[in-house]
Amino acid sequence: MAITHDFSTFKLRVNVKTSVENAFQAWATSAGQRSWFLGKTIFTDPEGRVRGDNEIAQVGDGHAMYLPFKPDEPVVKGKVLKTNGKDLFSFSFANDIPVTITIYKEHDETIVELIESNLPTDEGSVAKQFVSDSKGWVFYLTNLKSTLEGGLDLRNTNEAIKNVITH
Repeated sequence: MAITHDFSTFKLRVNVKTSVENAFQAWATSAGQRSWFLGKTIFTDPEGRVRGDNEIAQVGDGHAMYLPFKPDEPVVKGKVLKTNGKDLFSFSFANDIPVTITIYKEHDETIVELIESNLPTDEGSVAKQFVSDSKGWVFYLTNLKSTLEGGLDLRNTNEAIKNVITH
């Protein structure tokens, strides 16, 4: 019996004890992403103006994401693909892969749902994109939950420590 799986997309969900608005701002603002994600994120409007730390990114904005130990070298550049300003935020990530965040209530808790789609499905890409990306997103969604619920920031802040799951 052959095992078949659609490796072109994956979906991850996490429940977070916060409002839909707070969860959305954690994704759609520079200050929000800096509090839990890769490091620094800069959003720029289509004319190249840098958006303020708490300004919501808009469709067509560019983004540059930096690791804390490489503040002058973006590790990912892309665009904001979709947003409705309240509970939907989609952006291109590594290799221009779309990542769509949908935030909604379920059983009195806020759910943050992440879908990474249009992944290449050749053997080498499945290992890189599907497996590696999903592992990374599991960590960062856990860190999002921790920081939004008033817990610890789980990212590695010691540059001397290498090859850990947190950066």
